[in-house]
Order: sequence, then C-alpha cells, then structure tokens
Amino acid sequence: MLAEWRNKMEAPSIGDRDAIGVKAGPAGAVVEVFQMRRGRIADRVELVTEREPQWLEAGGPSEAELVAIGLQQFYADRQPPSEVHTPIDLPAEEREALETWLSARADRRVRIVAPKRGDRRGLLDLATRNAAIAYQSHFADGAPAYDALETLRALLALPALPRRIECFDISTLQGAETVASMVVMVDGRLRKSDYRKYRVRQESSKDKSTDRVLDDFASMHQVVLRRYQRALEQGGPFPDLIVIDGGKGQLSAAYAALREVGLDRLVAIGLAKEEELIFTRDRVEGVALPRESAALRLLQRIRDEAHRFAVTFHRQSRTKRDFSSVLDEIDGIGLRRRKQLLEVFGSVAGVRRASRDDLTRVVGRRAADAVIRHFGT
Repeated sequence: MLAEWRNKMEAPSIGDRDAIGVKAGPAGAVVEVFQMRRGRIADRVELVTEREPQWLEAGGPSEAELVAIGLQQFYADRQPPSEVHTPIDLPAEEREALETWLSARADRRVRIVAPKRGDRRGLLDLATRNAAIAYQSHFADGAPAYDALETLRALLALPALPRRIECFDISTLQGAETVASMVVMVDGRLRKSDYRKYRVRQESSKDKSTDRVLDDFASMHQVVLRRYQRALEQGGPFPDLIVIDGGKGQLSAAYAALREVGLDRLVAIGLAKEEELIFTRDRVEGVALPRESAALRLLQRIRDEAHRFAVTFHRQSRTKRDFSSVLDEIDGIGLRRRKQLLEVFGSVAGVRRASRDDLTRVVGRRAADAVIRHFGT
C-alpha cells in the first residue's frame, strides 16, 4: 500500500509536512506519523499504547486528546516541518499552545492544520489506514515475547531473561512543570498497576535565594534515585533491566543515582530515539539492532509507553496549573467552585467564553459576576 501511494503521490511542490493517523479501540491506541520531505514519504513512525484502566469507564480518550498527546510525544526530540496535518481540528487553545511550542523548536512558524480534501487529505487517509493495520498487528492475540527477551539477554550478557523491565522518561514543555514517568513490562506485557509518575523537584541555589530548574540529566538522576531508594525501603521489586529514554548522558546520570544507593549492579541501557541506538555502560559506541528485530520493537514499545505516560501526566499538570493560577486571582472562587468550573467548562478558555447565565447555574450569581468582571466580558 505504501509503495503504491508513493508512486502515485510524489509531489515535490507540496514540500515538507507530517501527517498524523489515529486508531483507538478497546485494547489501546496507535498514532501513525507519515513524514513527507521534498514531496516524498521519508519515514513512517508508530506510537503504541495499551488501554488505560479508566478507559472502559470513561469511554477512552477522545481522538483530539490522542492527537495532541501524540504530537507532544513525537516532537519532543524531533524537528517539526512547517506543517503538521491532523485528521481532525484540535481545540483552538490546544492548537495554539502546540503551534507555539513547535515553532520554538523549529525556530520558524509551524502550523497545525486539518486538510479536508486533495493530496494533503490523501496522505492523512493513508496514515489513518496504516494506523488501523498497526492496531490489528499490535493487539492481535499471540505474539510471544520470548524471542525478544532472549535476544536482549544474549546482547546484554544478562544472567537470565529480563522478565521485569522498568523504563524511565522525562517530560517538559518550554521549561515548565518537569515531570517523569516509570512504566513496567513483565514477560513482554505492560503492567499498568506498577506505573509511577513523578514531579521533578527543583533544587535551591547555593545562597538559597532561588530555585534551580534541573536539566534532563539532573532530572533523570533525581527520579532514578527516588525510585530505587523507595525500592530498597520496601524490599523490591527490582528489575532485570532498566531502560532509560536517552543516550549516554541520561544513562550516566541513571548509573550515578544507582551507585548512590548501592544498586549499580543492576543493568541499565539507554535507547536514543533518533538513531534507535542502544547504549550500555561498557561500550563507547551505541549498538544498532535490525529495524525489524523483535527485541528492538519491544524496547521501542516500552520506551514509547513511558514517553506517552510522562507526556499525559505533564499535560494534565500543566492544565491544572494554568487553570488554578488564573482562577485563584478571582475573589469568591475557592477550591470547590474552581473544581466545579473545571468539570463543567473544561478550561480557562471555556470559562472565559461562558455566558453569565451558564456561570450562574454552576457557581451562583455573585461568583458569576466576579468571573465576568475578571475577564472583562
């Protein structure tokens, strides 16, 4: 299918763009990214997540939420093109925030658009079809992980199969609300109950006058240290393999933390996203597995899941922070009313757009008047 489309749709005049396809179902979701450069499809990347426990109760994340999370996850360490095409229109506030972030990363204007027809829509439809195929491939019954785990055992000279793998990722957006995630895979299957999320604590400067924002290396050191200090206090469990999202620098930071707690006998590797190289403590150069390797796909899956989990937590933290910081300034809006406004209107923009009657029904006339005065509407 990809080859046929490439032959039909090569179009240098269209330029550089990425197209995002999404397929969600009861087992999880797949975000498929097609990258077009100089009118040709240059690469195709899949981001896969299994079902969250709350999906069945809440009906799962919306397509817009999956697209937004996928965009932040995909471009965290990739250069965006001038246009990113999505299958649906994102909410204006979300789209503007993401465009600002992407533009800063690219050092030029980046637009997020949802084409409705023509060649641009054709690439989106192709990405969507491939997301559906990938969904069936990833979530079909079967697919034992033994071969992948055995390959990793031999490659890393482990004493036994890496049955329990723990993976760490750091997420930040424009230097704010740095968070981290740890996800766990046991016998090749993700174990949601063992996931952990962390807010990275800022460190005080030497004169105690200001807080120092930590870079990715220091953040990774802090989170790995916290995780395994707690594991020692609780008597485990300890992983057979630790996967760090990043290269030599992040891996060195993780090992420094493990040494502090006397656990540097544990085996950790770094997985660098762009080249998909595996970094170890003992090798200067990274190791490249074949792209079709089941072991590489297993590592990519847990790494991408850690990134998605961190990005989702970061997005939730940022939303709560932004919402609280604005509404806290309004007289008469306390914790209870702030929660009511969030549940009903969903965002600061939603509160700002709400009519006086709608606000009154939620928080009463006096508080509604205070909100109207604050926003000047």
